[in-house]
Amino acid sequence: MQHLKGKIAVITGGNSGIGKATACLFAKEGAQVIITGRRQDIVDQAATEIGHGAIGVVGDVAELNHHKELADMVKTKFGCLDIYMANAGVINLTASGNVTSEDYDRHFATNTRGVFFGVQALAPLIRDGGNIIVTSSLAATKVLPDHTVYAGSKAAVAAFARNWAIEFKPRKIRVNILSPGPVETAILGKLGVSEADRPEFENYMASLIPAGRMGQPDELARAALFLASDAGSFVNGIELHVDGGMTLA
Repeated sequence: MQHLKGKIAVITGGNSGIGKATACLFAKEGAQVIITGRRQDIVDQAATEIGHGAIGVVGDVAELNHHKELADMVKTKFGCLDIYMANAGVINLTASGNVTSEDYDRHFATNTRGVFFGVQALAPLIRDGGNIIVTSSLAATKVLPDHTVYAGSKAAVAAFARNWAIEFKPRKIRVNILSPGPVETAILGKLGVSEADRPEFENYMASLIPAGRMGQPDELARAALFLASDAGSFVNGIELHVDGGMTLA
C-alpha cells in the first residue's frame, strides 16, 4: 500500500540530507515530488536519483521571488498541492561574540524568512486536509555550544508552525514541526568536520545521545512520512523530536 498515492509534495532543500531522504520515501509511497535547491547540477542529480518522475526546481528560499515562481509552477502543472515541507536551512556554528551581521542575516533569511514566505506563497495551493511540515532542530529547545543564532532561527519557525496550526484550522490543514537531533549527513563537512576527524566526532556525539548513536536520514524521513500521511491524521501542532532521546540528556 502506498501511503501518499496521488499526493503532490513540495520539499525545499530536497536535494540532500534529510530533505532528499524524505523526497525518496515520499516518491516511493506514491507522491509526485517537487524538490528545490540552489545548485542546478545537484538538484538535477537528486531528482534523477529520487526517480518516480520527481521534479527539481532551482532557487534560493532566501529570495522571495523564488516562492512565487515555485507556486506558479505548481499551480500551472498540477493545480494544487497536498504536502509542503519547509526543510531548507543553513548552519554555521559560531560563538555569539564572533557572529557577524552577515552571518546573522544569512541564518534568518534562509531558516526563518524562507520558511515564512514559502508557506505564505504555497499555502493557498494546499488542498483542504493537506499538510505542512516545518523542519526545526533540537537546538531550538536544547542549549548547545555555539548554536545561538542557528537556534534562534529554528525556534522562530517552530513558533510559526504552532500559530499556523490554528490559523489553518478552517481548512483542516495540519501543521507539525520535525526537530532532528544529530544526523549523519553531508552537513557535517560544512561544520568543518573532516573525514579524518569524523569517527571521533561521531563517537563524541553518540556519547551525548541516549540511543548511543547519531540518526540516519531515513529515520527522519519515516517520521516525516508519519506526519504527512493518514497515520498521523490526528496529529497537529506538535514538535516531534527525532533525536534518539538527546532532548532528555
